[in-house]
Amino acid sequence: MRAIRIAGVVFAGCALAAAAWGSRAHAQAKSSSGPNDPALQHPAQLTAKAPDVYRVKFTTTKGDFVVEVTRAWAPLGADRFYNLVAHHYYDQAAFFRVLNQQPRPFVVQFGISADPKVNAVWQGANIKDDPVTQHNVRGTLTFAMGGPDTRTTQIFINLNDNSRLDSMGFPPFGKVVEGMDVVDKFNGEYGEGAPSGRGPDQSRIQAEGKAYLDKNFPNLDRIITAVIISPASTAK
Repeated sequence: MRAIRIAGVVFAGCALAAAAWGSRAHAQAKSSSGPNDPALQHPAQLTAKAPDVYRVKFTTTKGDFVVEVTRAWAPLGADRFYNLVAHHYYDQAAFFRVLNQQPRPFVVQFGISADPKVNAVWQGANIKDDPVTQHNVRGTLTFAMGGPDTRTTQIFINLNDNSRLDSMGFPPFGKVVEGMDVVDKFNGEYGEGAPSGRGPDQSRIQAEGKAYLDKNFPNLDRIITAVIISPASTAK
């Protein structure tokens, strides 16, 4: 696993609608098999093109927030996120890196599956870089990476104006449009991850999944479900 150090912080391994949309999203959530979806064992096959604009609702242990993705901002990232959400990759995943301390909060990071078997097949499923067309301002979602063309599944939400990341090649693909107050409340007691801090070791999350976090970092907030709420998902 490669890592990149940015301003003293490590980025390793790498972010409504009408009633009809809501009912479809509810049905999708109920039928979710979470990270046990068999399709997640075949990353190369999950290549559906995302809509030009789509919204994703995250239901979390602190409440709900909604992300709007604009494909034109970063097409490859938007497509990858769309496919991961459509197949419930992020369900039960933890917000394992929460750097929300004042006076300058930084990011909330997530995107390592709760299931080690899923992590094993996605670690090498890199996508090419997108050009940076938007600024890493508060509320934007951006894929974490460990160098050129290394984006896979990990995402961070900017808690501040982190535009210094723009020149480092981090392209935002979406933004929190509802519930940013929920994102601000995620538990940051563990701080930076190992080995720089006392938070979770990403390599162990990859290898051991939810069991490692439940045992050693029981107060982390996590995603219950992440579902596409508009337009209705057509990803296969």
